[in-house]
Amino acid sequence: MTYFKTYARLSAALVLAGLSSCTDLNETLYDRITAANFLQTKDDVYRDFLRTFEHGYNTVQGSPFQLQELSADQLMTPNREGDWFDGGQYARAHYHTWTVQEGYINDTWNLLYQGADLDTNSLEDIQAIDPARFNMTVAEQNQLIGELRVMRAWYYLRLLDLFRNINIITKVKGELRGPAQSTPQETFAFVEKELKESLPALLAKGDQGTAQFQGRWTKAGAAALLARLYLNANVYIGQDRYADCAALCQDIISGKYGSYAIESRWDAPFDWNNDQSSETIFAFPGSFGRSHWQYEGGMYFWGLPYNVPVNYFGFTDFGGGNPRYALQPGRDVDNKEYSFVQGKPFIKFQKYADDVRLKNYKNLGNSTREGMFLQGYLRDINGRDTIKSTRGYTLYLRDQVGLFKNTKPTQVLANKTSDMNNADQNSGIPLVKYPFYPSSDPNKIEADYAEVRLAEVVYMLAECKFRAGDRATAAQLLNTVRRRNYPTGSASLYDASGATLTEQELLDEWGREFVGEGRRRIDLIRFGKFNSATWWDKTADADDHTKIYPIPLNALNVAPQLKQNPGY
Repeated sequence: MTYFKTYARLSAALVLAGLSSCTDLNETLYDRITAANFLQTKDDVYRDFLRTFEHGYNTVQGSPFQLQELSADQLMTPNREGDWFDGGQYARAHYHTWTVQEGYINDTWNLLYQGADLDTNSLEDIQAIDPARFNMTVAEQNQLIGELRVMRAWYYLRLLDLFRNINIITKVKGELRGPAQSTPQETFAFVEKELKESLPALLAKGDQGTAQFQGRWTKAGAAALLARLYLNANVYIGQDRYADCAALCQDIISGKYGSYAIESRWDAPFDWNNDQSSETIFAFPGSFGRSHWQYEGGMYFWGLPYNVPVNYFGFTDFGGGNPRYALQPGRDVDNKEYSFVQGKPFIKFQKYADDVRLKNYKNLGNSTREGMFLQGYLRDINGRDTIKSTRGYTLYLRDQVGLFKNTKPTQVLANKTSDMNNADQNSGIPLVKYPFYPSSDPNKIEADYAEVRLAEVVYMLAECKFRAGDRATAAQLLNTVRRRNYPTGSASLYDASGATLTEQELLDEWGREFVGEGRRRIDLIRFGKFNSATWWDKTADADDHTKIYPIPLNALNVAPQLKQNPGY
């Protein structure tokens, strides 16, 4: 991780220097960076190589996160007494009524293509060098090339997932026009080829030089992306590739690409020292002093009620919080469980009452915490006063949505309306997946963002086994992860025979383990629930065209070779 951060800092300095360059053409320029002399040292090569990584980290939060989570059945951004209405964009995301002019759809398209362009530019640079001139071996050059191809494949895999009919950019230098639009089959084949061809050039965990390799692509990372592609092949191109997915997952679990292991604590993959976690396959390095995108407004910080960070966590560096994201409710305003099957994420956790993640989040000191949610009344960091909303009423966080305000949990609320346009600051259970330690804690905001975890590989293999009819193996695989969520000997583990593991339970379990990790939409689509199912304040869609997003109007205007997706 130190290796990554050192070069990232150097790269940032170079970019800042470029922004202040002179533009007076009559002036004699004594110091000029051109395409011909940009790469002078080995450090320059690594600066070039790392340009796309910081940008890639940025693309996990904000608009891409919104596209994956707010269209699904776990997270919501309701109108909280006038806050977070924002022109109705979050309601349209929830109801699947977005338009071709949505800013968050356009931003996602631009962010991912900017990443692919930066990546391709660096790839062209590094492919063209003579490695001996930079005191590099051919193997080292090929490793950098392989990592850039994997990183670019990660961008295109996500573009395929969200938009399906895209164009594949593989050259940027001297290009004036983008390539023709590709079919989903062509993009699928391209991503598959890039990952398979790059894998031999990459290092495996444990190879010399990987001890400080966090934030870099290894063999296991590339194999996991390929497994993701195969897991969703039936969605993307109508082909069953579960057997290929299972083979890759088994190789990763068996140690073919290095030694990985499931952590014994549920929070270890998200904790301040997760760069050393045995479960981490690929993570973007984060720290308080540098980038920490998942901790900002685009993801987890704006999942906290206004006064909670300062008064409850003792974390004062970012201000007061802002409740943008919360779990969708499982109960109506009268505290009765809804009858629909999908959604109800907190109730899905409560199905197994001894789940240690159900504890209220609490900082325990010495960079430790317990619990993953905030619920009920919260007392301040001194344990004295209950925390209030910014509108004056005392917070009582609940698995319900409504205008509760000062209504006590035992009182009956007269206003029975519960929808995206009627929420207050009490509405919805907040999720705290990554820790918010006090400002005085030396490891505050130190967690890396875990993009690929071994737990995902285990769950992918379990799903493949389930779909092949081997429910017993699927249940046993899931239990290798699930056992850390329950006390020793808990009856909450799946029966070894797999008898209790239904398709709905498997989808629910994906939701529990990966809640808020930016993947719920594709899981719903793969299980055939995204358009046909009902959840809180969401009826079934008239058809399934919204399983992919529209090509943004701005993109169509500047790239006439692109044709709009069906249904838009």
